[in-house]
Amino acid sequence: MRTTIKGGEFVIKETLYSEVFIPEEFDEEAKMIRQTCLDFLDAEVLNKLDRIDAQEEGLMQQLMDKAGELGMLGVSIPEEYGGFGKNFNTSMLVADAVGGGFSFAVALSAHTGIGTLPILYYGNAEQKAKYIPKLTTGEWKAAYCLTEPNSGSDANSGRTSAKLNAEGTHYLINGQKMWITNGGFADIFIVFAKIDDDKNLTAFIVEKDFGGITMNPEEHKLGIKGSSTRQIFFNDCAVPVENMLSERENGFKIAVNILNIGRIKLGAATIGSARAVISTAVNYANERVQFNLPISKFGAVRYKIAESAIRLFATESAAYRAGQNIDDAYEALIASGMDEAKAKLKSVEQFAIECAIIKVWCSEMLDYVVDEGVQIYGGMGYSAEAPMERAYRDSRINRIFEGTNEVNRLLVVDMLLKRAMKGELDLMGPAQAVVGELMAIPDFADEDTTVFAAEKKIIANLKKAGLMIAGAAVQKLMMSLSKEQEILMNIADIIGYVYVAESVLLRAEKLYHSQGEEATRVQADIARVYLYSTIEKISAAGKEALYSFGEGDELNMMLVGLRRFTKAQPFNVKDARQRIARKLIEENKYCF
Repeated sequence: MRTTIKGGEFVIKETLYSEVFIPEEFDEEAKMIRQTCLDFLDAEVLNKLDRIDAQEEGLMQQLMDKAGELGMLGVSIPEEYGGFGKNFNTSMLVADAVGGGFSFAVALSAHTGIGTLPILYYGNAEQKAKYIPKLTTGEWKAAYCLTEPNSGSDANSGRTSAKLNAEGTHYLINGQKMWITNGGFADIFIVFAKIDDDKNLTAFIVEKDFGGITMNPEEHKLGIKGSSTRQIFFNDCAVPVENMLSERENGFKIAVNILNIGRIKLGAATIGSARAVISTAVNYANERVQFNLPISKFGAVRYKIAESAIRLFATESAAYRAGQNIDDAYEALIASGMDEAKAKLKSVEQFAIECAIIKVWCSEMLDYVVDEGVQIYGGMGYSAEAPMERAYRDSRINRIFEGTNEVNRLLVVDMLLKRAMKGELDLMGPAQAVVGELMAIPDFADEDTTVFAAEKKIIANLKKAGLMIAGAAVQKLMMSLSKEQEILMNIADIIGYVYVAESVLLRAEKLYHSQGEEATRVQADIARVYLYSTIEKISAAGKEALYSFGEGDELNMMLVGLRRFTKAQPFNVKDARQRIARKLIEENKYCF
């Protein structure tokens, strides 16, 4: 078993390459599951994209049925309910593989994630026995009803009500939900409502056949047009009291914890989508001839190809690192005697910070990749007849899904600071040590010449920069810091870039030790280019934050510290990107 660490602890602790999981380590069974998903997309989905986007009657349900027959809906469901019982990282791999399936990926993810997991993790024995087997096979499809017209990010302000009937047998639910994925064909709804004058939401399992449910027509959307999205109205919908999910007023906690899972799974899905887009773009660049040369010969195009691959490889490294952390935490909790369902939830909750980072960085990575994909295609990229147009439109929702990226950035800092205040993470000790280091004479010890030693020193210094700025912001702004969203997002950017840069460096280091230097030169280039671009981004975010609250000698001292902590020896990123692009162009696809 790997060394278990706390969520968020990467900020103050060095992680060794031996302690992380990298995608190259998936076993043959996991790879077979992934290949099954890819083969399904090729055979059943990618040849029907126009029909799916047109919402051909019954087509999405048929695809979900076929996916259920192959076991794709039950990879992480326990065997006792008809699933395969695989670990969290394998379920991430499925989300990754299906991620290139456009609207189908959205339908499947909503069903297997936010639609099914609330019952699996919070349901009692009777509820799980009744619903999970049919959700696992796809006989029943699921949807998740949280958002309302006046409660988006502020989910707990929802107005949908639940009132116990006079007989005490049913709750009568009344209210309106919107943006409900799979709403048009779902058999089961996870519905959040407030009982009487409760402060917090309560969750219910609602069957479509309970009655009192009406819907608006399908929403017309910018992208994911094939995904069923409805407004749903509950009018005295009678829900048996035994269909309350978990305890009264526990709904908001359910929503938060399920969204943590949704965030990291969304990140995995964008990885699969980006992989497909890059391969398509590389193939086109090799075929498209201008000025008597394939456009893949031109430096500007090679930059786009390489940078897209760099961002994908880096965020993929972070996603599966966190996925394994969740699995390791789960195993430790089970060993301590915790119930399986509680251990699943607790392990994800422990790494909620990393889940939020991955959601943000992966969704923004995909937006970059599809934008450059359109650009590589040129005028054809803007045509609905070419493959990039759909990818471009479908990508945009990911920065809104599962909590907007702005909300998730704020959550990263909020969760870190709350854990520090609870004594779960010692942030102030290391932050004060960094201030002490600024006052001391710099260390001019002989440079470590072992592999990636210089890069690991950069990571350590970038963490110091983040601690210095976050610590100073807390001390200067105190309780008003929570209102300074721009500064909080600057700090979140520093934390997120550090996490992803460290993840890709650890992956490159682990590959170096397992496969040798020659076989992993390009992966080392990827890690270094990402790291060096991160230095500049952290420097910019750090300056913006310091200028926002610092002043006088203290500001000058911190700016000197920021320059020290973002200092690095020159590295030729152009030549490294050229080597990366050359590899992709030779393989005619994304090949890492």
